[in-house]
Amino acid sequence: MLSDDTENLGNDFEFAEQDVRHGFIKKVYAILTAQLALTIAIIIPFVYVDEVKEYMYRNSWPFWVAFAMTFILIIALSCFTNLRRNFPINFICLFLFTVFEGVLLGIACGRYQTNTILIAAGITAIIVLALTVFAFQTKIDFTMLSGLLFALLIGLMIFGIFAIIFRSRVLDIVYASVGAVIFAMYIVFDTQLLLGGKHKYSISPEEYIFASLNLYIDIVQMFMLMLSLVNSARG
Repeated sequence: MLSDDTENLGNDFEFAEQDVRHGFIKKVYAILTAQLALTIAIIIPFVYVDEVKEYMYRNSWPFWVAFAMTFILIIALSCFTNLRRNFPINFICLFLFTVFEGVLLGIACGRYQTNTILIAAGITAIIVLALTVFAFQTKIDFTMLSGLLFALLIGLMIFGIFAIIFRSRVLDIVYASVGAVIFAMYIVFDTQLLLGGKHKYSISPEEYIFASLNLYIDIVQMFMLMLSLVNSARG
């Protein structure tokens, strides 16, 4: 009788934990969807309004302000646990980060043709959806690869500096292709961190802001890499 009660308590705890995890996943993707919608809304004027394009072309201060604020906010949200866990300051910081990141993306997109942007966005959406489904279904535990992914990211940054110094279309294509593979792995990695369960590492349900931030950055980086690849392919 005692063993049956213990087993029932264990099952109840497991079900409760699963409910919390499912609620956490839904919350993260709701926040992420809002971030992406806001980002798209910010990008649109930079792509379709000529006056905005012209102003950004003649003035560099919006870029530097957005760049500085993005850097400050991402450091703050990544390093200060209390900041990203306390409501409403966590949502305010995430909202500001998304706004400034949207401005940076808008400035970047303003230099490309509309068709190039739409194609890159479509490819990114398909890749992210496919990788998300894969992360939910696969038995391969990508959370064990955190050290490898970090090393690959550092290598990509070094290669990016090299590509900037020695400007070449071939180097740009190689950089974007390698970067796309790395961030594809990061999308799977960060998605599996949400799932918990049998994965070696998981993220606390209290870290919904941090989880949303990670996935948002992965998707943004994937989009920028696809934008570079599509632009290079179109010549």
